[in-house]
Amino acid sequence: MTDNNSNPDEGGETRRDFIHIAAAGMAAVGGAAVLWPFIDQMNPAADTLALGTTDVELAQLSPGDEITVMFRSRPHFVRLRTETEVAAARDVNVASLPDRMARNANLEDSAPATDENRSAMSAAIAEGESIDAGLRAALLVTSANCTHLGCVPTVGAGDYDAWFCPCHGSHYDSSGRIRRGPAPENLPVPPMTFISATTLRLG
Repeated sequence: MTDNNSNPDEGGETRRDFIHIAAAGMAAVGGAAVLWPFIDQMNPAADTLALGTTDVELAQLSPGDEITVMFRSRPHFVRLRTETEVAAARDVNVASLPDRMARNANLEDSAPATDENRSAMSAAIAEGESIDAGLRAALLVTSANCTHLGCVPTVGAGDYDAWFCPCHGSHYDSSGRIRRGPAPENLPVPPMTFISATTLRLG
């Protein structure tokens, strides 16, 4: 005996399910279309993104010169070190340092605080560019805020003739590494890329 009511009912439920799913799908698409402009306007504007990088012209620097640039609203030291400063920095036993980590945004967190890992040897190089190895080794870029309480260290001072924080007496060497005083860490090295033979981009 055939159940005349079962198949139409089952067919009706299937059609209703399809209609519900289709309606829910259309509602989701419509909602996303309405919300997207609001979400997109929360992304940083192009001029804001531009402020996230700083280009440094290196041709103006001679060995021993240092300039301070602003990068992401914070001062940063850019120093072209002399051969004597580089040699002194490389002659340091990393195991003797208060902070043995490179603190370099261009390297792994576990990278040791050798001078090579602190210098612009770690900077990326834009495709097609060739950068003088001596320049990369001599160039040092670090934050200009003491890692203790954020004061700006004085250049050419302290026990290591590099940077000395006058606020609480932290001494940094010519690689920006903390050697003595209350500062807990080396001066951080920002992300950087050589975009030409004479231009370094921070960020």
